[in-house]
Amino acid sequence: MYIQEQLPYDQINDDTLSFFKAIGVDYLTVNSAPPGIREGKDLTEYWGDLKKLAESHGLKLMNVAATGWDEVSLALPNRDDKIEAWCTLLRNMGAVGMPTLGYNFKPVGNFRTESVPVGRGGARYSTFDYDELMKDPPHHPEKVISEEKMWENLEYFLERVIPVAEESGVRMALHPDDPPIPEPLGGAARIVSTLEQYHRTFEMVSSESNAMLFCQGCVAEMGVNVHEAIRDIGGKNKIVYVHFRNIKGTPKKFQEVFLDEGDQDMYEAMQTYREVGFDGPFMMDHTPRFPQQESTFWAGRAFAVGYMRAMIQAVYR
Repeated sequence: MYIQEQLPYDQINDDTLSFFKAIGVDYLTVNSAPPGIREGKDLTEYWGDLKKLAESHGLKLMNVAATGWDEVSLALPNRDDKIEAWCTLLRNMGAVGMPTLGYNFKPVGNFRTESVPVGRGGARYSTFDYDELMKDPPHHPEKVISEEKMWENLEYFLERVIPVAEESGVRMALHPDDPPIPEPLGGAARIVSTLEQYHRTFEMVSSESNAMLFCQGCVAEMGVNVHEAIRDIGGKNKIVYVHFRNIKGTPKKFQEVFLDEGDQDMYEAMQTYREVGFDGPFMMDHTPRFPQQESTFWAGRAFAVGYMRAMIQAVYR
């Protein structure tokens, strides 16, 4: 079993990669797009050089994490140009052997509120409180869109990119809405907030390349039984990789906490992944912010990777 970690393209260097290797990371995700991707530039050479750099540190360049593009989700006039740019990315990834692409499909991003209460040792947790958010609800009039139209736009997108993903040997992994509240937030409908919505997505274009980034934290935020959700989605071989994240709270009021202190039984979750035959990588996703700001990047990742490695060794042996 493997552990995957992420870096923005402009932070990938010998220092960060050697740190990842030292703490036990196996795979690398590039989580912000380098210049040229949205314009459809052929970056095969760039990805090839990045792959060589990762491999020089004993890591595998595995995944791109791409934020969904408004031109596509809102069906703006240049939608087809952006879809072709997405297809170019898929072809580039296939050419250098990068097998997975994580993405979201939402014109309005994640929602969070003030980090209260403060966590152990003064750590700050990523926090969501629906009632607090609604005291001054966000609204983006330029991004107002109905649920029906969002579904139409998602189907239009998948019908055009999934065949290219198949040809390129890339599995696309759709991340849940965060928070996964199936109602408009900021003016835009949210259509990846329930497991039922995921099944509808899978049925739109039936393909191994049309799958899920199983963010365990977001699934817990849906208010469902996480272990049954793993059996549901994993039993259909639709989990590409896992955000191994823990939370405290309820769907409309939660905090992303350290892996060992949330509401989810992480050991049972790891056992359930093994039960369904999941053999893809696990990722930390987010880490609480340390009061010693300079420690947040390094210490948070080291803690999470060590925790995941111990879980993997305890279960997958």
